[in-house]
Parts: sequence; C-alpha cells; structure tokens
Amino acid sequence: MTVRAHRARSYTPPMCAHVVVAEDDVKQAELIRRYLEHESHGVTVVGNGRAALEEIRRQLPDLLVLDVMMPGLDGLGVCRAVRSEAALEALPVLMLTARATEEDLLLGLDLGADDYLTKPFSPRELMARVRSLLRRSTRLRQTPPTAAGGAPGGGLLTAGAVTVDRARHEVRVGGADVVCTPGEFVLLELLAGSPGQVFSRSQILERLHGFDRYVTTRTVDVHVMNLRKKIEDDPRRPSRLVTVYGVGYKLADGIPPSLSAEGRRNGA
Repeated sequence: MTVRAHRARSYTPPMCAHVVVAEDDVKQAELIRRYLEHESHGVTVVGNGRAALEEIRRQLPDLLVLDVMMPGLDGLGVCRAVRSEAALEALPVLMLTARATEEDLLLGLDLGADDYLTKPFSPRELMARVRSLLRRSTRLRQTPPTAAGGAPGGGLLTAGAVTVDRARHEVRVGGADVVCTPGEFVLLELLAGSPGQVFSRSQILERLHGFDRYVTTRTVDVHVMNLRKKIEDDPRRPSRLVTVYGVGYKLADGIPPSLSAEGRRNGA
C-alpha cells in the first residue's frame, strides 16, 4: 500500500504521542515517520541502537518502535537495556524484524518487547499495533481511582499478596513495588480482576493484542514467564500465577505475601 492510499483511510487518533523510531534502513524509517506523522504523532528517528538509548534517556517517549537488525547494538540489546533501567522499564516497545520464526518472536517478547511485527508489513498493520500500544498505555495512566476492591472497574485489585493499583499503574507484592511493562500490567490486571478464575490463553491473548494472525497463544506463555520472574518467590514453582493444565492461567487469591526485593530483582 502506498502512503497516499494509507492517507485515504479516515482515522481520528486517540492521542498525539512522541514516538522514537530506531531503524537503520533510511527508506523504511522515512515511511514509518510519514505514517506516524499522518496520525499527528511526533517522531524522532535514529539509525542505531546506541543513538536510540541516548534519545529515550534524554526525553522519555510514549513508544519505542525498534528494528531488531541494526549495526552495533541491535534491537534485542536495546530492549534488554531498556528493561534493565528503572526509568525506562514501563516504556512500550514495538519490535520490527525480517526474522519471522516463532523462536525470534518469543525471544523478543522474553526480553520485554510488548509487541512484535514482521517485515514486510503494511501501514495498516503497523498503525494498528501502534494504536493498540498507545491506547493500552494511556488507559493505564488515566484509569480513575475508586474504592478498593476486586471488581474489574475498581482502582485497586487484590489477589492474595498481589495488589494492582490501576489508577497509579503500580503493582505491589507483599507491599513491595514491582515494575511491569504495559503488557505485563494488562495481563496482571485481567487476572487480579477475578482472583481464582481461570483464563484461557486465547482469552488472555485477546486482551493483550486482539486476535490476528501474527501472534500465537505461545506469546502468552512468555508474558506469564516474565511476570513470574517478578512476582514469585520461585518462578520455577509458582504459587501466585498458577497454570491450570489444559485450560490456562489464574492468579491465586490466598497466597502468603513473602517476596524479597532481592528475589524479584534477580528473577529467582
């Protein structure tokens, strides 16, 4: 699809965001810039991973669109660095790559990417992912506080030792803060809204991404694995985010609140 054809589609953007695009292919980067600017987003384009880190540290954007294959520090290295810095941990990351195997997709998600788009992609596909991530991130920041409780519309959701503060976009386990990516927060918000209820992988995937042919239910397993590293005493023997074999996952509602900050940070 040409840029002209893309512009012919009417769309009112949900918000004007600042997006950093890290892409070493100049023509590809310019196309992405034009698609984003057409929907009123501010765009900063950089051509390598180190420049991307410098830019997002200088001025935290609303979204990072990150190509995997870049010279020097590649996109996987950038994503790893982003998720290791407290100030950047919650930054939404959309990865772009020509490597379309499921193993590559799962590796990107394992490192903390919120979504993954394989090349070649259409403007419609790209902007759908951008809108989804921005809406998700904006909704998490703007959820109004209400009385504490487990109802999905409440400001505070509690399941055993796990507390999800929707108004402040905060997660606590046993009173200790846990930093989550937007995707991890949405998953935890879903499960904590109905403690003890089992959600299938398809139900979780629908909440995270919406159904499409570019992601599989295995991506849910990766998000669950990453969350367990943050909220479990022993991620290999989870007692909070529990697998119900053959069905899906649930957040247990009566678990002891023991979780050391050191254990969470080290993923043990």
